[in-house]
Amino acid sequence: MGYREVSFEKRIKENIKNYAIKNLYAMDMLAEYLQVLADAYGIELLLTDRHGEKALEIGDFAGFEPDVEKKPGEKIRVADRTVGHMYVRYDNVPEEKKEDAKKMLGKSIQLLTALGNEVYMHRESASYIDELEVKLGKENSQRKCGETEDILTGVYNKNYIEDRMQQLEQAEVIPVAVINININDWKFVYDNFGVEKSDSLIQLIASIVKKEAKDEYIIGRIDGDVFLVLIPQAEDGEAEDYCRRVQAACQVYEDDVLAPSVAAGIVYKTNVEEHLAEKVSDAEYEMFDNKLEIKNSPGYQERLQRGLTK
Repeated sequence: MGYREVSFEKRIKENIKNYAIKNLYAMDMLAEYLQVLADAYGIELLLTDRHGEKALEIGDFAGFEPDVEKKPGEKIRVADRTVGHMYVRYDNVPEEKKEDAKKMLGKSIQLLTALGNEVYMHRESASYIDELEVKLGKENSQRKCGETEDILTGVYNKNYIEDRMQQLEQAEVIPVAVINININDWKFVYDNFGVEKSDSLIQLIASIVKKEAKDEYIIGRIDGDVFLVLIPQAEDGEAEDYCRRVQAACQVYEDDVLAPSVAAGIVYKTNVEEHLAEKVSDAEYEMFDNKLEIKNSPGYQERLQRGLTK
């Protein structure tokens, strides 16, 4: 069943896995709200995404490594799926304020849950209606360029690459290499240098991803800082070699501000009974392992932050 043929109920259940914290909340406003909460009660707060990567930090969490599986903190759930974790420290809260602080935090989690659900439903509803209009009004052969391409980068948009995934499955193409490419510390660039530079970073990564690819590679942007690359009938080592070239091209790029870096996760569909959508999720988890390794590598932070001294 194609992307636009999935029922709205099923779509709502499944598509939340493609949303990150930054897709659901205005992070600057959320930071201000949590700061006021922290100041009022003396609590310290750490917000992470579903995988445990830090999104907002208010207080001193140096050396603290979130374990979202064994010690998940307070879960933020949207569409019945965990999208974030809130870790709280009450060390500096006066004893007489602790109960009120916990109650206020509970209400705040409820507020974030309700707001996240509202934003998610609004975006998915609007997108679903748009897609129905396209489906009812036009044949696939009459699609305009903007209906298949991501406007910012020129690679395929999420809808179209999912159509291509369906075509690969219907044709029973194997093997297919599935690659998740995620921009490291895109939010750092956004927070410190603004929208223009952060968009430039996305465009730069897209150009590298396209330049290192062969003509038959299927490339799409599936989230703000995430690209999906499909290699039909991939040869042994082809996907790994491609990712090494992309990461090497990022590493040697010279700019006063931008320090491009990507993490990559690779999995393979080797059986026609397997589903590419599941492989996309698997590739995301592989990507996070690579991201942790890169961000802890010598010289990474220095290269990332060099633009702050300009």
